[in-house]
Amino acid sequence: MTTPAPLISNTQLSVNVTTKSQEQSLYQSSGAIVAAIVVGVIVIFTVVVLILKTYNRRMRVKRELEPKPTKTATPPALGQHSNSLSPHPTVTFIPVDIHMQNR
Repeated sequence: MTTPAPLISNTQLSVNVTTKSQEQSLYQSSGAIVAAIVVGVIVIFTVVVLILKTYNRRMRVKRELEPKPTKTATPPALGQHSNSLSPHPTVTFIPVDIHMQNR
């Protein structure tokens, strides 16, 4: 009756080895999953940065190439300083009514 005892210990030993290999494979697979997620986040971040740089470059070129509004510079009146805070005179244009009767 001594033969069943070694069989039980061999069975327990094989179960322990199997459990450890399963745990190791779980740790390895979870590590691989975490590494894949980190790599994926880095790739997505890189793509977003490249898209933003391209968009910024295009918008800057567009701003540089579009025509700028022309400002008519009027020379300051004699005796006035250019940094004075007085309001500049404005000219109001009143259009002539097209449907005016003949004089």
